[in-house]
Amino acid sequence: MPKMLKAEEKGIDKLVAFYCSNKSLIEKFGTSVYSAIELTPSLRNDVHSMKMRMKDPDHLKAKLVRKLLRAKENGEDFGINEENLLIRINDLVGVRVLHLYTRQVGRINEALKDVFEESRIDLIEGPIARTWDDETRDYFEECRIETKSSKTMYTSVHYIVSSASRTTITCEIQVRTLMEEVWGEVDHLLNYPVASEIMSSREQLKVLAKVTASASRLVDSIIATDEAARLGH
Repeated sequence: MPKMLKAEEKGIDKLVAFYCSNKSLIEKFGTSVYSAIELTPSLRNDVHSMKMRMKDPDHLKAKLVRKLLRAKENGEDFGINEENLLIRINDLVGVRVLHLYTRQVGRINEALKDVFEESRIDLIEGPIARTWDDETRDYFEECRIETKSSKTMYTSVHYIVSSASRTTITCEIQVRTLMEEVWGEVDHLLNYPVASEIMSSREQLKVLAKVTASASRLVDSIIATDEAARLGH
C-alpha cells in the first residue's frame, strides 16, 4: 500500500474543514429528508423508528485517506475536491429507517419512491439491497430491488438522494430490520473506522449475522401465521 504525502494529507484536512464549514447546510437537507419520510401516513404502519446522523469529521478523514491510498495503488485519480465532496461522499448525512420484519420492505420501498416524487427529492441511486442471505436476496428481487452480495454479512437496502438546492448535497437512506440494526451497530463498533484484526471477534460477528437473519425470518413467520389465523386459513 502506498504512503500518503504531506501535501496530500493537507488536502484531505482541507476537505474535512470544508465539510465542517458546511455542516449546517448538509444537516438541513438531511432533516428535510427525515421529515418527509417521518410525516408520510402510508409508512406509519411499517416503520418502527428512524435515525439521522451526521458523519464524524475523523471518520470522514479516515474514509478519504482510504480512498486516496486505494486510488494511488490502482494508478487512478483521487478526484475528490471541494466542488464535488458533497456529491461524491454520499453518507455525510444519513437517514436510517428501521422496521420489524423483512416482508415490510416491499411496501416501504413503494412508499419511499412516492415520497421522493412528492417532495421533489431526486433519487440518484437505488434501491440497492446488500445482503449475503439467498432467501432474503430472492425476496428483494421479487420487490424489483437490485441486489449486491455482501461479503461482510451486512444486510440493508440503500438509496442515495440529492437536493434540489443551489448547492447539491447527497444523503444516504438505509432501510433495515431492527435485528439487522443490532448487527450493524456491533459491526460499526468493531470495524469502523479501522477493521478489527482480532479473528475471534470477526468470527463471532459472522455468527451474529446468522442469528439476526434467523430472528428476522422468525418474525416474518410469526406475522404470516398470525395474519393467516385472523383470516381463518
